Amino acid sequence: MRRRDFLGVLTSASIAWPLIARAQQPAKLPTIGFMGAGSPSSWSQWTTAFVQRMNELGWIQGKTVAIEYRWAEGSSQRYAEIGAEFVRLNVNVLVAVGGDAAKQATSTIPIVVALMADPVGTGLVSNLARPGGNITGMSIQSTDLAGKRLELLREVVFGLRRLAVLAYVEYPGTMLEVGEVYTAAKALGLEVLTLAIRNANGIEPAFDALKTRTQAVYIPPNLLVNTNRILINDLARREQLPTMHGFREYVDSGGLMSYGPNTPQLFQRAAEYVDKILRGAKPGDLPVEQPTKFDLTINLKTAKAIGLEVPATLLARADEVIE
Repeated sequence: MRRRDFLGVLTSASIAWPLIARAQQPAKLPTIGFMGAGSPSSWSQWTTAFVQRMNELGWIQGKTVAIEYRWAEGSSQRYAEIGAEFVRLNVNVLVAVGGDAAKQATSTIPIVVALMADPVGTGLVSNLARPGGNITGMSIQSTDLAGKRLELLREVVFGLRRLAVLAYVEYPGTMLEVGEVYTAAKALGLEVLTLAIRNANGIEPAFDALKTRTQAVYIPPNLLVNTNRILINDLARREQLPTMHGFREYVDSGGLMSYGPNTPQLFQRAAEYVDKILRGAKPGDLPVEQPTKFDLTINLKTAKAIGLEVPATLLARADEVIE
């Protein structure tokens, strides 16, 4: 081969080789930023439900998708920091609860909120059917269920007249629910006492201040309560107080009863929304879903511990009884 031809071959190869090398590099996997408000252990049922449904839809961790987890451990400040961190990482989708921190972090990255207390009332979306913007997900209808939960409490607490509400005042969804509790309580002739808390350090003093001033405690779900639910239920048992919760998981942790949607199912549905977004759907075009089935769960071990007898008629209507 002549020298000129040989140099031409070398030049062509030197140009082609980087192109070939780049083509052989694995493409960057789409990334989900999973904003955990609690701890990995307290959220294990929910993350498992989410991942299993993602797997069924063809999204396998490390192969077809990357899921980055961050945990706030009940801190609203840390939760906001997690949202900002995922924005810097430029993830493809955010999965969150509540929705406020994620919304403050970005107006462009798609957000799927697995648990929204009142998405329209808190201003997360303008319309359930067509939310617009970058947020969609699942509503838990907390405000709509306040009256039903009080009616159930009246069935289990004979002669209920005084009720306390443990209110995490930093979370707008909780405060909307507290307002509905007051409205429903007034219609039922109940007195309501608000126990305002701003962090975990305020939980025990709130219960210490109760003494004999109430007959039951209504506990709206939020990131602070979720992380500290064992402590809250221990304190309620110490004071011999029945508790009403929004999620079954709180009853697993020693609460008396809960009435609300099935939380693992909501995370499964959240996975389906993430699947649609990763395949090109816009979050603003995906309607915010409302649960159609609500579960009543009663913990008889807790009832026995606080000296409460649950009516047989109520047990017969329960979806699950923990014995």
